[in-house]
Amino acid sequence: MAIVNRIAGFAEEMTQWRRHLHTIPELGRECHKTAAFVAQKLREFGVDEIHEGFATTGLVAIINGKGDGPTIGLRADMDGLPIEEATGVAYASTHAGRMHACGHDGHTTMLLGAAKYLSETRNFSGRVALIFQPDEEATGGAEEMVKEGIMDTFNIAQVYGIHNAPDHQAGAFFTAVGPLMAAADTFHITLTGEGGHAAHPQDSIDPVVAACSIGQAIQTISSRNVDAFQQLVVSLTQIHTGAAENVIPETAYMNGTVRTFDADVRDMAERRLRQIVEGQAASFNCTVAFAYERGYPPTVNSEEGVTIATKAARDVAGADAVVDTIDPVMGAEDFAYMLEARPGAYLFMGQGPSASLHHPKYNFNDEVAPVGASFFARLVETTQPVAG
Repeated sequence: MAIVNRIAGFAEEMTQWRRHLHTIPELGRECHKTAAFVAQKLREFGVDEIHEGFATTGLVAIINGKGDGPTIGLRADMDGLPIEEATGVAYASTHAGRMHACGHDGHTTMLLGAAKYLSETRNFSGRVALIFQPDEEATGGAEEMVKEGIMDTFNIAQVYGIHNAPDHQAGAFFTAVGPLMAAADTFHITLTGEGGHAAHPQDSIDPVVAACSIGQAIQTISSRNVDAFQQLVVSLTQIHTGAAENVIPETAYMNGTVRTFDADVRDMAERRLRQIVEGQAASFNCTVAFAYERGYPPTVNSEEGVTIATKAARDVAGADAVVDTIDPVMGAEDFAYMLEARPGAYLFMGQGPSASLHHPKYNFNDEVAPVGASFFARLVETTQPVAG
């Protein structure tokens, strides 16, 4: 593995940065302490420009290279999750009920490591735009930063990002051309019947029975309404109703998620959900309020972006540790909005044996941080070389 020597030289510093960030996880767009730490380090490194306040706490830092050229964007997410940490590490979260259970502390550290190296060496042409983004886990900080004009303001021509992958070979890279991660939508169903005594159900309109029937019926969307070779997940994840064993409740609430890659399949799933929910509710004499919220779009890598990224990854990890034909995954990622705005690529990087993402015992593997930083550095240097 060809980790950049200079980056290997400050690997221990990177571990210290990451573990400090791990102690101060913040949620959504309120990443004030995290953003302040990032800005402090960037000033110490001597980046040329720091622009703050995007999506509340996001920032973009600029490093100028040697000579004219385009601007390449590198992105890291900064937010944590509303989970009580159970790792037992000495540097565990000091914010009760919050933790870095998805490795965004590691992602931020990797981009800081690349920033330190690139600020020192500047062995590239054009510019690098370092994008530190809040709110990946909640309402889409990437979308907000794009809407606020970062791609045009900083003339970003292409954009790249990494996510760690537990239980995959440490320091190996995995990606693919085209859809890599799914669109993620949410549906809400509120059924209203007529409550009453459970011993006399004939005098009530029971929303619980309607909810059970709807839960079964919506499973036919993926099994009977879409080609078996197209990917669709419809998952009912919540049903809330009732408070006593002898009372038929007035209402029942249900919600869940829909995951797709294809726009037509996405439209069909929304349409069929509405038809089934409204039809089933009517058949049980219940009224219904149905809402469908479109979330993150699919994360789609450009062919050129994957070619560029995997070349840099092979320089760092070796040819045997880079796979560029993985199957898409049904998870979602708001980096999709950046890839809608500009070509580029998103990659997974293995972090070795680990608890899964979003698990209270998850912890980022500090040993792979220099690998990710080296990938970002090589990506810049090979994509925008200094003119001979």
